[in-house]
Amino acid sequence: MHPALRSWRDELPSSFVRLLAYLGAIVLLSTAATYIFQSKKVTRTATPENVPEWTAVERPIPSFALSIPEAADVPAGYAILRHISGGGRRDILTLGEPDSSAPFLQVEIYRPGNETDGFAPLLQAIADKAASLDPVDLRKEPEPLDSKFGKLDTATFRASAGTQRECRAFGRGYDDPRLQLSGWFCQGGALIEDSTLACALDRLTLLSAGSEPKVGALFAQAELHRSYCGQHDPILAATPKYHLLWKALANRPQPRRIGR
Repeated sequence: MHPALRSWRDELPSSFVRLLAYLGAIVLLSTAATYIFQSKKVTRTATPENVPEWTAVERPIPSFALSIPEAADVPAGYAILRHISGGGRRDILTLGEPDSSAPFLQVEIYRPGNETDGFAPLLQAIADKAASLDPVDLRKEPEPLDSKFGKLDTATFRASAGTQRECRAFGRGYDDPRLQLSGWFCQGGALIEDSTLACALDRLTLLSAGSEPKVGALFAQAELHRSYCGQHDPILAATPKYHLLWKALANRPQPRRIGR
């Protein structure tokens, strides 16, 4: 080593050399920390934005039942959806084939969590929930439907996806408990009549309220107003097989169309 360089090194105080070493270590640690935090930030940004809001519950335990003896041999479904962040719950009951000219009934009981402050109007709710049917000519009916759950808003639409069907939609929201009852009843050829839809909803019952006693009270109150499909006395006449509710509904002759 050149003598001039050796003398320069020897003249440096040892404390100054240590200080330089400390500063170098701090620079290295800062660089490493910046790299790590930037990597984590990039990972979060790359997360897909179209994460579903609702997830299906595996092996759902039914809380409600839709007992229609005339439809004992048609496909029946029960699904429970949970809102990922809000905790809301949607129980969805179905009877029949969703893509067929035969009768198809879907009923949903929605108990919201923190994901919403209120219920959507009927037309908006049906447009969203029945999107797979591609509803067209969706119109709210002027008169509500009388049912054991009180007066329900109703609407009509045509399912244009797959087999074209005429559908009656219904819905009502409750404040206490927070609950929304909605759904639709479809068939090929003609609209479902008021009495048929009311009779179908007459068969909707509660199996278990769980930790929500107010839901139990709501359904108990509804049973007091049950019409038993037109026969009000359950002792003298139990719920009959309603002749327009299912199979006979599908086989009923349709009115002839004269001209155009």
